Amino acid sequence: QVQVVESGGGLVPPGGSLTLSCTVSGVKFSDFLIGWYRQTPGQERQSIATIFIGGNTWYSDSVTGRFTISRDNARNTVNLQMNNVKPEDAGVYYCNVWRSGDSYWGQGTQVTVSS
Repeated sequence: QVQVVESGGGLVPPGGSLTLSCTVSGVKFSDFLIGWYRQTPGQERQSIATIFIGGNTWYSDSVTGRFTISRDNARNTVNLQMNNVKPEDAGVYYCNVWRSGDSYWGQGTQVTVSS
């Protein structure tokens, strides 16, 4: 059974930092690309960062230069380091584990930005 578990969310002040983690079990982790998505009330889930099988990364314009995605294939974990957090970064963050024909989501972790 595939399990995708996000953790690390919480309250962070504007300008602060937070690290989210996504731990995956039940699949050969190194065969999948991993993406982080953010969803706010009334809005569709939006892709903000992706790390590919070979380690290449992609970021949305809204987080480029502030967020860093990394993967540890030995620990089946992907981290999202969030720096200089802005109020618009608030939302529920989801991890997606994907390859052609397979897509798995976690339950999400809430990030609240407030002083």
